[in-house]
Amino acid sequence: MNILYLHGLKSKLKEPKRKILEKYGQVFAPDIDYSTKHFQPETILKQFPTTEFNVVMGSSMGALNAYAVSEIIGRPALLFNPPLSKYQNVETKSKFTRGISTKQILLGGSDDIVNPAETLNFLSKNLQQSELDIQISPQLGHRIPIDIFTHQVKKFFKDICA
Repeated sequence: MNILYLHGLKSKLKEPKRKILEKYGQVFAPDIDYSTKHFQPETILKQFPTTEFNVVMGSSMGALNAYAVSEIIGRPALLFNPPLSKYQNVETKSKFTRGISTKQILLGGSDDIVNPAETLNFLSKNLQQSELDIQISPQLGHRIPIDIFTHQVKKFFKDICA
């Protein structure tokens, strides 16, 4: 299983979370500079021209890009607090065929960086694009604690492998 994990703005995949993901497959976690351009799914995919990803994951700005990558390659995605109001439709001329893909989305109801209402508004307008499993945790902020990350990853793989 090849897992593409996309970190958030001014962040990196930390070792404890990497270890959790490595239980499920090989983890690819590129360093991405979002400072000049937030939305760059095609640039991310070009870094891995011969790798076929089975799943895509991301947090915050990485979740925005993971959503787009999932749409491009037609693979399931696990998304933590994605700022989907910044999404742009991608017309790709790559080897990938678009398809409906499942997405498990966790939104922090107390997130003061990414407005969960804006994300829900985007999703409500794009309901025919993907199968969605949306969870809202009222007390959760922007950062994802390791116990919640572990639970969400376990649930995600259980659901897609069922």
